[in-house]
Amino acid sequence: MGLSQSKPFNKNTRSLLKLTQERRTHYKLLGKSPISDDDLETLIRNATKHVPTAWNTQSSRVVLLLKDEHTKVWDIAISVIEGLVKAGAVPKEMFENYTKPKLEAFKAAYGTILLFVDYESLEATKEKFAIYADKVDTFALEANAMAEYLIWLSLQSEGLGASLQHYNPLIDDQVAKTWDIPSSWKLEGQMVFGTPGEKIEEKEFDPIEQRFKVYGK
Repeated sequence: MGLSQSKPFNKNTRSLLKLTQERRTHYKLLGKSPISDDDLETLIRNATKHVPTAWNTQSSRVVLLLKDEHTKVWDIAISVIEGLVKAGAVPKEMFENYTKPKLEAFKAAYGTILLFVDYESLEATKEKFAIYADKVDTFALEANAMAEYLIWLSLQSEGLGASLQHYNPLIDDQVAKTWDIPSSWKLEGQMVFGTPGEKIEEKEFDPIEQRFKVYGK
């Protein structure tokens, strides 16, 4: 369903809703970017800075990897899973026919964003709001998800496609060593991005009436 025409939204709202409607997961990504690396840094830095967090904890941590640094993370993933194949934990046929080509495709993209949560930074908040202490980590994950989505939409608005991957915790140790990641940062996702290399089909949706209700209208 498109935007309602009965009460036109303002331009900013229309642009935002259009981005949310057109966002897709892109697995075929080219090693090109329509914007400069400096602009990419500015875009992702601002998304990281301004995403909302519970009690303003600012617990999300983000690392932008470009050029050779970007390819390293997927070499790490390939190497780690090759080790699992040798150990018999992953079927060789599945790795050769599915997993490795997928990782090589990520490696061929333009960049990768590593997304972390610094759980140790939340200790003071847990003490201050003790009644919610068991919820604080969950709130931090929710904030991290908002950061992921904001970054994703920001990339899309500049003509880039992306996909969100989760090769953690398999790659955590090597990532930490390679980029000198503080021990308090826990890797929660990897967003690979680049210029879209294929047209994405229309997305199918369950009836919205099953997921959204209105009362008092």
